[in-house]
Order: sequence, then structure tokens, then C-alpha cells
Amino acid sequence: NRKSPEFKVQAFHNGEFRSVTHQDVLGKWSVFFFYPADFTFVCPTELGDLADKYAQLKAMGVEVYAVSTDTHFVHKAWHDTSDTIKKIRYPMLADPTALLAQAFGVYIEEEGLAYRGTFVANPEGLIKVAEIHDNGIGRNSDELVRKLQAAQVAARHPGANLRVVEGSLASEQDCAKLLPGVDVLPHLAAAMKGTPEHIFGSTVVATQNLLEAIRHLPRAGEDGSPRPKIVHCSS
Repeated sequence: NRKSPEFKVQAFHNGEFRSVTHQDVLGKWSVFFFYPADFTFVCPTELGDLADKYAQLKAMGVEVYAVSTDTHFVHKAWHDTSDTIKKIRYPMLADPTALLAQAFGVYIEEEGLAYRGTFVANPEGLIKVAEIHDNGIGRNSDELVRKLQAAQVAARHPGANLRVVEGSLASEQDCAKLLPGVDVLPHLAAAMKGTPEHIFGSTVVATQNLLEAIRHLPRAGEDGSPRPKIVHCSS
């Protein structure tokens, strides 16, 4: 729950240069996506992958800020010469003085570059997800979306447990009635259709990836629990 730092930097965004400050990130969920440098090999793949998820993230109320120690002029030059980077619609922050890289703890001083760091801040500017990868390890935007969904569920329902209940195929609205105070994520709910009852335990933590959590639950009877009951929810 460390607060994101105060800053004012230049950015390249939708063909224009503009200033971005710490005030701009408040009031919405934000992702700070650090990468080593423009005109490198792994970076465009990651950034392009994230660009493909940008519409989904915006629909979730999330803004993405890509950050490297390059200048905003270099960001533009890369954008103008790379088909992959041309897809980007989120701001690319320039951090040539390493203000942000140092504040987030990803700066490699001897190289003047940043590690691959991913940080999710809530609307109050508090860091809720923090990951730092070695620069030889790429990232997957599907996993980032999952963690954002989990963080948003946790924010809306702190400490909530998802208790599965008996029912037949139901609409998402019916699920909401059966599971008050708990989010049922549509794409996960759809994947639950037709899943055999006997593999489910009685409780799944709502802040986790539902299907992933289910896989780690004991089978009925292994922990002395009665036969579990589930509700199948459609998207």
C-alpha cells in the first residue's frame, strides 16, 4: 500500500507531446509498465500485447502508462518506425532523469535503464500490485488483466469469500442474487458451465482467479467436508 510518487514528466500520446503528473493518475486505476528501452527486441512484443488489451483495460476504468528512460522524442521516433508501436494508444512516459525508475525501485544505475517492472495503483494512488522482472523475462498482458480484476474485486469487497451454492444454469443477474456482495467475472463464469460438481470445494476466495483457485481445492470428502454444491453462471 505504498503511495505512488509525485512526478511531472513528458509523454508521447496519440501523436502529441504532453505533460503527465501524479495528479493525472488519481481517480482511476493505473498501470505503470516499465521496460528497458525503445528500439529493443522484447519490448515491442510486450507493448504490442498490452496495446491489444488496451480497450478491455479502459472498459475496466484502467489507464496504462508505459515508461522507459528514453526521451519523449525517442518514443515518437520509435512509434513512427515500428508497426507494432504504432498500435499503442496509451501514454508513453519519458523518464530520462530516472525520476520514476528510481522512485519505483527499478532503475539499473550502471546501465541507465529500467528493469521490467509492473505496478498497479488504485484510484487513491496506492500500489496494489508490484512486480519486477529481470530484463530477459517477458510479461503476459492476460495475467496483468487477471490481477487487475482481482485487485478491483478486492477493493469492492474486502475480505469477501465466494461461497458456491446449489443451482441450475443461471443468468449473471441470478448469480448476483445468489451471491450477494461477490463479483462473478463474466468470462470466468462462462468457463464454469458444465463443470462437474464433485471437483469443487465449498469456498473460493473471490480475489483470486476463480478457475485457478478451484483447481487447488480438495475434492469432495478429502477434507471431511460434505459434497459441495455449485451454481453455474452464464456470461
